[in-house]
Amino acid sequence: MRMCVIFFLVILAAPLLVLVIIYNGHVSRRNAVEYAFSSIDVQLKKRWDLVPQLVETVKGYAKHEKETLERIVRARQLAKVAEHRMGERFMHESEISRDLPNLIGLAEQYPDLKADKQFLWLQRNLTEIESQISAARRAYNAAVNAYNDGIQMFPGSLVAGMFHFERKEYFDIDASERGVRNVQL
Repeated sequence: MRMCVIFFLVILAAPLLVLVIIYNGHVSRRNAVEYAFSSIDVQLKKRWDLVPQLVETVKGYAKHEKETLERIVRARQLAKVAEHRMGERFMHESEISRDLPNLIGLAEQYPDLKADKQFLWLQRNLTEIESQISAARRAYNAAVNAYNDGIQMFPGSLVAGMFHFERKEYFDIDASERGVRNVQL
């Protein structure tokens, strides 16, 4: 009789143990996505702080390049407003990434700007930040991939459905960024 009770308890406990293990895996992968996003967020905020300085430096030299400057400033503001709506924020961040090379490219057209120490310092910092954003984006997308795989594959998909784990979005680049860049001068 005692063996039957133990066997019955094991039969009941095994599915519960599997449920707990799968649930904890989902939580762990979701936390990895959030951690990876916070790494991107730090780099994007550095870029947000650098962009106004860069725009102001270029403004003094390139008064007729107003449209490019305004697009970058507007995209920065919209990205800040959409800080907690990832899809919308990623779209605006991509706009910034698309237009910044044009801003940097203006230095070729204005020799005085190209020689400006403040501009050169900002350009170096921007290049470094863009490289860090690229690395953070790769880490974020890897974490999103692992998380999405976990919630979409069986039997994890059953647990994900029960506890409302939702698919996460990748931080993709805009289609216009996939080709060779044509910096407008």
